[in-house]
Order: sequence, then structure tokens, then C-alpha cells
Amino acid sequence: MLCVLKNGVVRAPKELQIPEFGHFNLKDSDQTLKDFLSAIHSMPCFSPHQTRYDLSNFRSWNTAFTNWMKFHRLFCGVNDVYCVFVGRLKNLSALNKQYGLSKNANEANFIIEAYCTLRDRNPFPAHRVLQELEGSFSFVVYDHIAGNVFAAVNADREVNLLWGITADGAAMITDQKEMIRASCGKSFAPFPAGCMYHSEIGLISFEHPKKEMKAVPRIDSQGAIAGACFAVDVMHSKVSSNSSIPRIGSEANWTNWS
Repeated sequence: MLCVLKNGVVRAPKELQIPEFGHFNLKDSDQTLKDFLSAIHSMPCFSPHQTRYDLSNFRSWNTAFTNWMKFHRLFCGVNDVYCVFVGRLKNLSALNKQYGLSKNANEANFIIEAYCTLRDRNPFPAHRVLQELEGSFSFVVYDHIAGNVFAAVNADREVNLLWGITADGAAMITDQKEMIRASCGKSFAPFPAGCMYHSEIGLISFEHPKKEMKAVPRIDSQGAIAGACFAVDVMHSKVSSNSSIPRIGSEANWTNWS
């Protein structure tokens, strides 16, 4: 899975970015997307079904694993909201019933429905929805109309994502280490487990939403400084633990986010 987000859609933490003296050797994000497509065509473990979305600010490739693989790899779009999902939800049937989806809806369908419910009706904070998900998962949602990104990785570390800042200034989210290294150099790090990111909210722990997040310096396998990891700061609590996704439309109330 590979997502490239341009034009400030993701305001990645500045601690991810490391000055690159060999900056000219890094690939731009467009070339990395082409390399990813070439790589998946040459790997026999992948099915021949790939999905690509190419919008002005959001470019993504995903490919479906064959049935014997441990996790689902899914991509879908509904009403200009797009979701890339990797993992498997054990309680998907119950979640589909709760949100009024058909029993055939997959994990990516559910994530889009849950996101739109949070965005349009805001019945409860986003962290509560994520806490109800049973299984291993990571996902990236792009809302083309609102221009927002919503991403999360669960805490069991069975499914991991990396995020970074490319040489041409885009944000990249992927599970392919060599791809992100080619475009970001040292300016990437693991997406923190048990955490979510939203363009309007920023990075928070959905397991410990009342705690602040802190950057932790990281040294890579070559002994060089790399993009920082992020961890829950157990010593500091937030003034506000609100993780509700801002509503859109005529009933939106932006006062909590000023």
C-alpha cells in the first residue's frame, strides 16, 4: 500500500524531517509511485487486481493479496471519500449491523461509513470508534471534498505503517520501507501504534486520548539520526481530550478547533 498526499493535506510533524545532504539522490513521489506499480507486477504473491486513485492532492496504489494471506488489503471509494485498509476486523459483522451496512460490506466500506458518521453527525469522539475495533488494522481515509486525511494503526503492531516527508515536500504513508526510504531518505518513521491522525486534529493516541504525544529521537541501523518516532507522554495530560472529527456543512461548529 502506498499513499502520497500533496499540497499540505497532511501537515506532518516537523520532527519527521531530517536535512538531507544527499537530497539530489532521492526520488520524487511520482517516480516512487511508478516504481511501486512496477514492483507489484513482478511479485507472484500478489493478485492481478490493483486499485489506483489519482486526485489532485491524493495519489494511492493498493493491491489485493490472494486469499491465503493473513490480512485483507482493500481499497474503495464512496461519495468522494476513499479508504485504503490493511488488516482484518474480527467483529466486522457486528459493526456492519450497528452502522446499517449490508453483511457483505468489507472493512474498507465500514471505515468509510464510520468516518462519514463522525464527520456528518459527530455523535461521539473518534477514539471511541477506534477502541471498538477488534483485530489488526491500519487504514488511510482521504476526504476529497473536505480535503482531510484520517489515518490510524492499532496497537498490536501486527499491521504497521510508515509515514514521512518526500524530497518534493509531499507526505507519504505506506507499508513498503524501501519505497519510503527512496523518496524520504531519513525523513520517515513508523506510524505510532495505537494512534490516529486527522488533518484538523493532528496526532493523538486513541488508546490514551487524554495524554499528550511526544517526539522520541530515533537512530537508524546505520547509526544516523532519522525521523522521530512518537509516543504517549504519560507525564502530561491534555487540557482538552476532544478527538471529535470536525463537522462539515451548515451545522459545522469550528469554535473548538480555533
